[in-house]
Amino acid sequence: MRSVQRTPWSRPGRPDPGLLRDVALVCLAGGVVGVSFGAIAVAGGLPVWVPVVMSLVVYAGSAQFSAVGVLLAGGGPVAAAATGLLLNTRTAAFSLAVAEHIGRSRLARLVGAHLVTDETVAFTLAQRDPARRRAAFWVSGVGLFAVWNACVAAGALAGGALGDTARYGLDAAFPAALAALVLPALREDAGVRRAALAGAALALALTPAVPAGVPVLAALAGLALHGRAPGKRKEPQS
Repeated sequence: MRSVQRTPWSRPGRPDPGLLRDVALVCLAGGVVGVSFGAIAVAGGLPVWVPVVMSLVVYAGSAQFSAVGVLLAGGGPVAAAATGLLLNTRTAAFSLAVAEHIGRSRLARLVGAHLVTDETVAFTLAQRDPARRRAAFWVSGVGLFAVWNACVAAGALAGGALGDTARYGLDAAFPAALAALVLPALREDAGVRRAALAGAALALALTPAVPAGVPVLAALAGLALHGRAPGKRKEPQS
């Protein structure tokens, strides 16, 4: 009998080419945002080291933009840090969702916790096999971290020469890529759809009335509806 040949990508726990392609696209989008963040921070008057160190230590795009916005508006470091922490509280829920896929050693959990983002969680949970979920987390986590920090440094060094990439519409690439990642889960799971719709409706209703970042946190309330599906009919046993 002729043995079936397997490629390296077909082995359990290895990411497939489709995953690498998707990670590369999200890294590209994240790189554009990172360059914009570095350029905006330095163009606003902050030293080059501020966005660079912030990206390495904080590593949270929305929190970094908010914190820098507070600083450039004249706010103090305490107010900037509080704003960033408020926005980053959502990662606590994300961490619970992927904790079992990060690894069991203390070093893996310590490093993995720092790499938890919206994108790494989406990539991880999109995989069906536990081994592939772990591979997806580390491939996307390390890739995004490296690209984000390299591009923030490039943008900071370029200073105000690049300006705000939002005027070219490139800022839409990041959320669009993230939306594409969660669409499969929305199509397959009615509970996820209910939770997402409820959270989105609540976030939209609160947006005009509360500070930036709060609607995102409030949207987590939609999770209360997840799994509350009508009782399924039992299939008759043959």
